[in-house]
Amino acid sequence: MTLASKITMVRVAFIPLLMVLMYLSGGQQGLFMILSLALFIIASLTDYIDGEIARKKNQITDFGKFLDPLADKLLVIAAMVMFCQWGRFPAWALMIVLAREFAVTGLRLIAVGKGTVIAAGWSGKVKTASTMVGLCVWMAFPSSVIIAWVVTIVIVITTVWSGIEYFMQNWNCLWKD
Repeated sequence: MTLASKITMVRVAFIPLLMVLMYLSGGQQGLFMILSLALFIIASLTDYIDGEIARKKNQITDFGKFLDPLADKLLVIAAMVMFCQWGRFPAWALMIVLAREFAVTGLRLIAVGKGTVIAAGWSGKVKTASTMVGLCVWMAFPSSVIIAWVVTIVIVITTVWSGIEYFMQNWNCLWKD
């Protein structure tokens, strides 16, 4: 296993710990939410670090291509689920995020079956980065209704935008035999 993949595995291992810390915080400002925020920041930074290492050390592997985006999705969805549990992230917004992730993953699977690899698009990177930053701000101010709505709007807009872009740029994969 490459160093980049090991770093990605660390991000995956952080997810249950993040959820426990967020759960213990009760959605309130305090030690457990601060620890949640710190862990989320570290986990988010590993996304950048493992990518840089993979590219610079030529450690790009099929396992890494599979695990890295999965780890990102699981990390942000774990935090969203906790905010949803506390009634601060609307279930409809979470459903939009999940639907986009399933749809893009399905599109990628169809494309691979037809010999095409769909690389991560710019809008997908913007979506991931803005979601991670937004969730960090939200964890820093977990009781702010204004921040909750701003983060929700940013997440929904970037999620829908990137999903539409993936399908517009790769629509032919659905019809190509």
